[in-house]
Amino acid sequence: MATKRILMICGDYCEDYETMVPFQALLAVGHLVHAVCPDKRAGEFVATAIHDFEGQQTYSEKRGHNFTLNATFADIKTSDYDALVIPGGRGPEYLRMNPAVIEMVRHFFVTNKPVAAICHGAQLLAGANVLEGRTCSAYPACRADVELAGGRYADIAIDAAYTDGNLVTAPAWPAHPTWIARFLAVLGTRIDHS
Repeated sequence: MATKRILMICGDYCEDYETMVPFQALLAVGHLVHAVCPDKRAGEFVATAIHDFEGQQTYSEKRGHNFTLNATFADIKTSDYDALVIPGGRGPEYLRMNPAVIEMVRHFFVTNKPVAAICHGAQLLAGANVLEGRTCSAYPACRADVELAGGRYADIAIDAAYTDGNLVTAPAWPAHPTWIARFLAVLGTRIDHS
């Protein structure tokens, strides 16, 4: 398996699990992952939030861990990367207003490189105007974002994932096993269990 270079775009209050788990899983299988945030440098951190499903109409939110970035946003050239990961949480609603982030996201769609987005990550996809004619899952409250951006909302179980060509999406962190497995398949990553 050839090592893939993967870009992860984070913002303050990205969902803790949706940031840490794919970052660590992709590293564990041998890929190089660079986590960045606008206006931040390698070694600085973003705050994360822990979202849980505790019986209310929506998720609860608690302060999560500090997640240390390992690359500097201003130094990133998207052409150097094979794939993109967009965690959910509250970060995407702000990231979608950053022109540099929007251009980064569009690059991966124009070049048809693999993209994995989860939960509220669909807000960034919608803001980048890359969902026209695509099917995308997301946290159910983001359904309007997907549909208003011209996409079809994949109404799937909270622990399921959906693949549309190079785009792999899921509703929330309970889908990690399926979402990450599907993303690895799109990346062409093979894991030998022998």
